[in-house]
Amino acid sequence: MRRKVIIDQDTLGPAGTNLQAVALLLNAPEIEVLAITVPTGDHWRDQQVRHALRLLEIMVRTEIPVAPGAEMPLASTPATVAAWEAVHGKLVYNGAWDLTRPGRWADPREVCDLPEGNPKSPPAAEAASDLIVRLARRHPGEISLWCGAPFTNVALALALEPRLPELIREVHFMGGSFAPATAAREFVQNPRREFNLRFDPEAARTVLRAPWRRLVCAPIDISQNERATPDLFARIARAGTPLAAYLDRFGRRDRPMWDEVAAATWIDPTLVTRTERHHLDVETIPDAAWGETLHRPAGSPGATGTAAEVQLALDVPRFRDLFVDLCSRP
Repeated sequence: MRRKVIIDQDTLGPAGTNLQAVALLLNAPEIEVLAITVPTGDHWRDQQVRHALRLLEIMVRTEIPVAPGAEMPLASTPATVAAWEAVHGKLVYNGAWDLTRPGRWADPREVCDLPEGNPKSPPAAEAASDLIVRLARRHPGEISLWCGAPFTNVALALALEPRLPELIREVHFMGGSFAPATAAREFVQNPRREFNLRFDPEAARTVLRAPWRRLVCAPIDISQNERATPDLFARIARAGTPLAAYLDRFGRRDRPMWDEVAAATWIDPTLVTRTERHHLDVETIPDAAWGETLHRPAGSPGATGTAAEVQLALDVPRFRDLFVDLCSRP
């Protein structure tokens, strides 16, 4: 039986870590992608939905629905984050709200032409949270949620269906940060404040405290130092497929492969060489520690939610070979 998965991803593009992870999951054998659900995160939801639809057209996978999800986090807004920054200092990265970065804008409903071409396929009419719940009820115990975005869509699905943790096979997510060995400015500022969990900390707290059957965390620690190097894209380009051409043109060189690692370790868990088990949480009080990843060892008194398998070390050569192999498939 093929492994069923819903991809919950903030599909900033073209290419880059978000869509390259999606491509891995789409091309993995024995994997059935049921849907892609898109919240605001690295960019506004509507613009990201267009990038996801265009990738599916390039890969000839337009049978997969792309469902628009949450336009805003549960509680945070650009105004509340700006107020926090006025007291505690400017954040290095603010995703869709970072108007100092090229290609960002203030209106969540605004969209612009895509460098890779505009999609002709429409998004799903169904909201992301409704789709997650409907599919989970249809396939109880069979679907994995692979999450590379802020957890807003999943938290909204939990509100619609409190039995979701019983219905979902597992949640495997990219997010959180503990003690990454990096000089990257974002994690020098605070090694425990990672964007996916910090952008919507209330949603992250809701999801991490839920009693899932299985919870797997691929944090910054396992992926920050794994870079998308030119040689990887040169190897993929030799395949001569539409996806290979897309990645050859738009693939982000010398960037951390955060989401690609998280996708690969769901596809092949043997790529992970070291794990620890922890109950995870996120600080939601808007003080200096707001948005930090919190953890207690598995079995700690008073801990809530399912203890997560936290991935901490990677078989790098095998990961890189898998990345090239899956991105080179017709």
